[in-house]
Amino acid sequence: MNLSSLRPADGSKHSDNFRRGRGHGSGNGKTAGKGHKGQKARSGATRPGFEGGQMPLYRRIPKRGFTCRNSKEIVGINLSALEVFENDSVVSVETLIEAGIVKNPRDGVKILGNGELTKKLTVQANAFSASAAAKIEALGGKAEVI
Repeated sequence: MNLSSLRPADGSKHSDNFRRGRGHGSGNGKTAGKGHKGQKARSGATRPGFEGGQMPLYRRIPKRGFTCRNSKEIVGINLSALEVFENDSVVSVETLIEAGIVKNPRDGVKILGNGELTKKLTVQANAFSASAAAKIEALGGKAEVI
């Protein structure tokens, strides 16, 4: 690749030779694609969401509470779900997805202490509850925060 072969991506650039309002011969003369009269034919078209003086939808719908922009959606997995893995295996988010335990990890995976674990595992997750980390390490495994 060199500077002489650079060009914009297909479909990203419109043709410049489409000139509106240049007579009948251009195929887009007279009304220049705006039809006959009416609000949309004139300059100063309405803003998006304007409903002709009727109370617009975004103002008719009640507003309740707020959405925190900084919140994270953490997926919780119980220790009992980790029983499907072999002894001495490494359990990561990728292996949880392959095993079908997690479908969509969203913002992270947290291992919770519900249930019993009977195998020595090295578990790599975004977070651990205190009881889950204690149960994993009691069996000789590792709870690694990634």
